[in-house]
Amino acid sequence: MTNKFVLAISGNDIFSGGGLYADLATYTVNGLQGFVAVTCLTAVTEEKGFEVFPVDSGVFAKQLDSLAGINFSAIKLGLLPNVAIAEKALDFIKKQKGVPVVLDPVLVCKENHDLEVSALRDELLQFFPYATVITPNLAEAQLLTQTTINSLEDMKEAARILHGLGAQNVVVKGGNRLSKDRALDVFYDGQHFQVLDYPILETNNTGAGCTFASIIASHLVLGKTVQDAVREAKAFVYHAIENSNDYGVKQNYER
Repeated sequence: MTNKFVLAISGNDIFSGGGLYADLATYTVNGLQGFVAVTCLTAVTEEKGFEVFPVDSGVFAKQLDSLAGINFSAIKLGLLPNVAIAEKALDFIKKQKGVPVVLDPVLVCKENHDLEVSALRDELLQFFPYATVITPNLAEAQLLTQTTINSLEDMKEAARILHGLGAQNVVVKGGNRLSKDRALDVFYDGQHFQVLDYPILETNNTGAGCTFASIIASHLVLGKTVQDAVREAKAFVYHAIENSNDYGVKQNYER
């Protein structure tokens, strides 16, 4: 197979279960070569808990300039820690003609429910016309749509709103927030809904949004439709969480 290059524009996870480490591991599992432009570093301290340290915007711009000559088959966007980083990422994305883009619009750091990043909302909306699919969780979908989500119908309405804001395809990830028994996600392509329904796993580790978006990107490179890529991602993440440890999802399970 001809080499397929996939770019992750994302931050690090100090415990290596998410962020750029999950992105690269996911690409490797799918036989793809991954590249990374690092947006931020993270740490967990006794004083402040989970902390995000943005990369200098000039350094980030030089990373993207270094990658300008590579023909990527897909791009996945993860944590963009501030507007300056987001603006430079958007400029880069605008130059990638015809390349599938998966946007995981990280607006809430689950570790401490930090809402300061909600200031990125308006900037992230600018990515929508260039994104093949966006994958917000419930909290992010609420911030992006300025609505409250308490039910499956609310999830569908949020997906409609996000599509109306310019997103081509939308996955609203419900996870275990709406039901104690079922993990529900909603996929919407502007015409049809598909509910992805899996049983809740008995684990404390359910954070696999980075892997989910990276799997979608990987399967788009491998020629899957968006709907099939999303369906594959849901199954992959389910089994990855099933085989996870305290530090995050693992990609080396047997399917």
